[in-house]
Amino acid sequence: MPEFKHISPQDAHAMIEAGCQLADIRDEQSFATSHIPKADHLDNHNLQRFIEQADPDQALIIYCYHGNSSQSAAQYFVEKDFTEVYSMDGGFEMWRQLYPQKTINS
Repeated sequence: MPEFKHISPQDAHAMIEAGCQLADIRDEQSFATSHIPKADHLDNHNLQRFIEQADPDQALIIYCYHGNSSQSAAQYFVEKDFTEVYSMDGGFEMWRQLYPQKTINS
């Protein structure tokens, strides 16, 4: 069975710059406060719509707070026939430390 891959924030940064899909699965308040530019916020209310509208053949990086919850979400997308799915190690907290200038804060 296909599986998702782990990706470092550094490698994720390069892929994001190249235009991959990006999904934030943290809670809505956390996303509203701060997130990575161009990330889609996913929750139970908009997940199905995202699956229907996203390109399953384009790389998808999923992140959460620390890189734990995103692993199950990444596997879920693999099971939904997305071909190149990544869980970002260290999550948003690691991203924010490494790329404060590439973080949207409200």
